[in-house]
Amino acid sequence: MVLPSFSIKDTQKYGRGIFAIREVEVGQLIEVSPVIVSPKEESEYLDNTIFSNYCFYWGENLEDRAIALGYGSLFNHSYTPNAMFICNEHNLTIHFYARRHIKCDEEITINYNGGPKDKSPLWFDVIE
Repeated sequence: MVLPSFSIKDTQKYGRGIFAIREVEVGQLIEVSPVIVSPKEESEYLDNTIFSNYCFYWGENLEDRAIALGYGSLFNHSYTPNAMFICNEHNLTIHFYARRHIKCDEEITINYNGGPKDKSPLWFDVIE
């Protein structure tokens, strides 16, 4: 069983975010979020909703999209993230892990581009 290591608080820049409520060690599992997958053919419908801001690219060619349930869609973006995610297509889950030691009260962030070092532009202005 994974003990909760985070809470939801206002980030003062992006709205809600995930914050550590205790120290989190490198490699530690933070959250496992089940997903609902939307096939590529439904993308145009998602693009016209607020949910498009919360989707993860999904599938072998990253053509489908997935909405993470649980807390998965509340992790904010950073180009210097302290966490990472791994998509498990077989189990329809996304696993979030600490990339480095995370201090108590520190916001837990991921890189929305997938790769922790990918600095590709996003659809919004990034506030670091």
